Amino acid sequence: MISLKDLQFLSSLARHRHFARAAEDCGVSQPAFSMRIRKMEERLDAAVVKRGNRFLGFTPEGEALVRHARKIMDGVKLLEEDFRSAGGEITGQLALGVVPTAVAYAAEVVQRLRDGHPGITVRLQATSSLAIQQGLENGLYDAGITYGEGVSPDLMRVEPLYDERYILLAPKGLAPRSAGQASWAEAAELPLALLEPGMQNRRSLDLVFREVGVVPEVVAETGEFTSALLMAANGMAATVVPEGLADAWGEMDGLVALELVSPVVEKNMSLVSPHRTPGLSTVEALRRVLKLSDYPL
Repeated sequence: MISLKDLQFLSSLARHRHFARAAEDCGVSQPAFSMRIRKMEERLDAAVVKRGNRFLGFTPEGEALVRHARKIMDGVKLLEEDFRSAGGEITGQLALGVVPTAVAYAAEVVQRLRDGHPGITVRLQATSSLAIQQGLENGLYDAGITYGEGVSPDLMRVEPLYDERYILLAPKGLAPRSAGQASWAEAAELPLALLEPGMQNRRSLDLVFREVGVVPEVVAETGEFTSALLMAANGMAATVVPEGLADAWGEMDGLVALELVSPVVEKNMSLVSPHRTPGLSTVEALRRVLKLSDYPL
């Protein structure tokens, strides 16, 4: 008979798609992890994992088993949360994936959540929008704060939070003016430090530059905003950041903040979570903190 431990190991392998990382996640050695998977295959009399020098994916039987494992482990998590919260206090861990542009906003939300529910531990991870969608599908994340575009409401609960607008942060010596607004065409003429091309924010910015008919002078690319902001603060380059992130950092000596216009660009940021009936108590607590209305499932 397949045990919950077997399903836990299988779900972890599906999330990480790497034997060593899955074994570490489960708190066992890689040989012990691999042996457990082999023993499960022997009991089922079917191959679950494609064999090779590294993880090559699941067999069709394995894919079917993973789908059931995810549902069962999700149900176990819901059961555990309901049990711990039976006394009225919501406890447990909330795994939250957040795109880099929303980290400052998410940090403030997490603080409010913790103020109201000190028994909730939040595991916040900044990552790409694609990784968040994949993480929601495979159980790595319970919810995500990410771009609403591209997420199917048939597959996920998508609840709008706010519209992201953009600010040009430029060293005083590079800024086109000392206050007010700047056009995207003016921004393209400056040496820019931007996020990496694979990230949703960068794809959005590149699209705006193309629509305006300009090619930006990108001198540095990074996986997070901190490096770009430090480059700007050191006078090396300008950068483009969401308005909320600029507000969170506050006024920085030597930098000019200009609202980007012509055009004004807004991108919707949403709370995204799997459809569940009932929902995880930790996610529902987060929704109440965000003052989201009841959502018909």
